[in-house]
Amino acid sequence: MSLIDKPKEIRAGEELDNNALDSYLKQQFPGLQGDINIKQFPDGASNLTYLVAYKNREFILRRPPFGKVAKSAHNMIREAKIMQALKPVYRKIPAILGLHEEGHSTQEVMGCDFYLMEPLVGIIPRKNLPKKLSVTKDQTRQLCTNVIDQLIALHQVDYKKAGLSDLGKGAGYVKRQIDSWSKRYQQAMTTDASSFHQVITWLNDNRPDDVATCIIHNDFRFDNVVLNSKKPLEVIGVLDWEMATLGDPLMDLGNSLAYWVQADDDDFFQALRRQPTHLQGMLTRNEVVDYYLEKTGIHCDDFSFYQVYGLFRLAAIVQQLYYRYFHGQTKDERFADFINVGRYLQQRCLALIVKHDQQEGK
Repeated sequence: MSLIDKPKEIRAGEELDNNALDSYLKQQFPGLQGDINIKQFPDGASNLTYLVAYKNREFILRRPPFGKVAKSAHNMIREAKIMQALKPVYRKIPAILGLHEEGHSTQEVMGCDFYLMEPLVGIIPRKNLPKKLSVTKDQTRQLCTNVIDQLIALHQVDYKKAGLSDLGKGAGYVKRQIDSWSKRYQQAMTTDASSFHQVITWLNDNRPDDVATCIIHNDFRFDNVVLNSKKPLEVIGVLDWEMATLGDPLMDLGNSLAYWVQADDDDFFQALRRQPTHLQGMLTRNEVVDYYLEKTGIHCDDFSFYQVYGLFRLAAIVQQLYYRYFHGQTKDERFADFINVGRYLQQRCLALIVKHDQQEGK
């Protein structure tokens, strides 16, 4: 079994038009040899990722999901342009090789915008590390801090000097996010969904000011980094820049920790795990916060707000995906049980709120 992350056969209903794409690519990249071969990377519930291979060249293709999607979501051109703009100051980003704006082209390829980027050949640390990759407890800890260091490095990029001041609105980010995700959740409500009313009220009542404004990834996880297959503790790439913007760094960290399933978490949360944060040597969520604050010098007495926010935001994302499944806009069976995931995330939010309020004597 190879350590290198490899694509698999395409999921039913997510096939591409091979002939149309082949014709387009051979116009854009003269010299491509042989027949087109397309496979799909199986993980990910948002934008879809494919390996497009020819005899003499390979591309990674990213496109929006099939079916009806929110107008403002899955903006492939924005994602690609963010990556192009960040590449000179944050070298871990794959190079963009081509953009296709469907509405601005005379050639229809697949009925949507998409982009092409260079393949990064390496290990993606998904739910479990590859069986052939043997790491000690100390090495696992080093891998963990190396990944967190990449988030810290991103947050320390001087976006003004890099000419990226128009990447987002900046100041006022915390309030905008609570307002925005509350609205998104409510718009994605189904008849069987939890209301999250208590959680939304608490977030509004306990909302802090922004601690800083910096470039944030907004979906920073182990399964969005690429490791060197020969030196597997080394991060060589960071993927999935769809939601990158200017915002509060602690909100970004809170988003990351919503996916951080540690060894002592309950069985339901363990079943949701998408990254190897349960391994011996991995930092716990509290240790991640302490490490991050120490390395950045940011002051935060209580991280509870950011943890609750991260879980609520994840619940809203889950509910948006379940909404599409509930209304028959996608046939992806992975989304069928997302209603229960949302309910579980609400319970985690409420438990954190109770603990916080008890400590505050409320």
